[in-house]
Amino acid sequence: MKIGIPKALYYYYYFEKWRYFFDEFNIELVSFDTDREIIAKGNYYASSEMCLSLKIFLGHIAKLVDKCDYILIPKVDNYGLKDQMCANFSCLYDLVNNLFDVKILTYEIDYIHNLNELKGFIKLGKQLNLKIKDIKKAYHKACIKFNKKMKEKIMINTNKLDSCNKKILIVSHAYNIHDNYIGKIIKDNLTKFNCEIIYSDLFNNTSDLSFYLSNELYWKYSKQNIGAIVLCKEKIDGIIFLTTFPCGLDSLVNELVIRKIDKPYLNLVIDDLDAEAGIETRIESFVDILEQA
Repeated sequence: MKIGIPKALYYYYYFEKWRYFFDEFNIELVSFDTDREIIAKGNYYASSEMCLSLKIFLGHIAKLVDKCDYILIPKVDNYGLKDQMCANFSCLYDLVNNLFDVKILTYEIDYIHNLNELKGFIKLGKQLNLKIKDIKKAYHKACIKFNKKMKEKIMINTNKLDSCNKKILIVSHAYNIHDNYIGKIIKDNLTKFNCEIIYSDLFNNTSDLSFYLSNELYWKYSKQNIGAIVLCKEKIDGIIFLTTFPCGLDSLVNELVIRKIDKPYLNLVIDDLDAEAGIETRIESFVDILEQA
């Protein structure tokens, strides 16, 4: 059996846990790095109102259609009343189900209605005719391995705050920062200029810190991102806000935060037409500003 996992959106939050879970049943996972072909496929299926990140997701679905038995698309609505997901995340299952002729593997996370992750994985396993006892065992083993892996990543990211190089915090969603198409060019250029890259998604318990910049946000990952600014502000030299056009959440949250911070910042809004040379020039100029500060 082969299960396709689009390397977009949810992938950058849950993939390691999925991998550890499916490894227990010797199930093969199929994914691809984002490239121009996937961008083109995503544009074909997307509407003009969709952000580039969502277009990339659809492009990955299109590439996976004939290369696996199932495509995994969870339905994650919320982790509580004050930890909501982007509305686009909630509709991915229905979107794919209406656009593509594929078998979809799914589960739900909706803490408001008592649908937690364990219940979701049990539902997921049942769709594959797995025994509940084996599902629970595999899930708990996956959680242990996942938490250990995340602890290592967070430690590496946190230790960068003590670097002697120019330290730049990239504030963005994990599916933008770590995507091969969106984030790679930014990271490559910052590395070329000998900057230490700090990631807003790789810290522990930053959501509560977002209160110092806004006490009204209720989007889970937006709160984590701006909470990272509060956590790091005394140790970083500058901030890059990375957004995919036309993300509604980021257009609101970033504008709110920019008005309240006193650090040099660069607001990068990426769409599928952006040229690499233009991005490189803006990053180089930003680094020059930090050098003069």
